[in-house]
Order: sequence, then C-alpha cells, then structure tokens
Amino acid sequence: MFKSLIIFICVFIAIFVIDQNLKTIFLDGFRWYGDYFSLILTYNKGVAFSMLSFLDTSLKYFQLALILGIVLYLILKKDVFKDYFIPAGALLGAGCSNLYDRFIHGGVVDYFYWHKWFNFAVFNFADVMINFSVILILFLSYRK
Repeated sequence: MFKSLIIFICVFIAIFVIDQNLKTIFLDGFRWYGDYFSLILTYNKGVAFSMLSFLDTSLKYFQLALILGIVLYLILKKDVFKDYFIPAGALLGAGCSNLYDRFIHGGVVDYFYWHKWFNFAVFNFADVMINFSVILILFLSYRK
C-alpha cells in the first residue's frame, strides 16, 4: 500500500507540474497558427465545450467539492485505491491543475485548438489526462 501511495503522489505531481509548465508557455505569450490546429491562449470559464459557464466563479467550488469527494472515496475504499492508484493520481493531478487555474486565472487555461474540417473545442494537457484516466479506469475495470 505504501508503494502504491508513493506512485500515486508521483503521478499526481508529474501531471500537475507538466500541465502548469505547458500553460506557463502560453501565459508568457507563445502562439502558433497552423493549417490543422493552432496553439493559442484561451480561458475556459465552464467545463468541456464551455458548458456550465453560466455558473461563473461558483463552478470552481463545485469542482473543489468533486475532487474532495473523490479523495474521500479513495481514502474510505482502500481496495479501489489499490486497483486504480495510477489513473487516480493522473485524474486528480489534472483536475487539481485545472482547479488551480480557476482560482488563479479565473478560468482554465486552454491552448490546443483543432480547426481543420471542423471547429473543435480548445483544450489542454490536463483535459487529455482526465480523459486518458477515465479510459484507463474503464479498461482496468473491464479487465478485472
């Protein structure tokens, strides 16, 4: 269990630090415009596809409650933590990074914009890690 906790913490910190460092590049002014996708700075006041943006600043408190709920669940259900400590670390690291953005910047810092053939939402590394974590949890659940 101790080894799992150490790995969980390392994954959490790695995802958080990588995401914040990538966002700093765009906050410092980097922009790139391409034919298929562009790297631009935007602030998402909502969740995916800017849904729930009408909640404005209170959304960060809902996200905080969700993250605390997941942490409490993992503390109470040690068997779940034992099976999913890697995707849980990535999920919480990415979620906390986006939450940090909400408190510091007033919205989530997004920068990857796909615009070839269709306009897609602007997203960031943490968003990708959240989706990857959910897919990994589903895969591990199915395999089990």
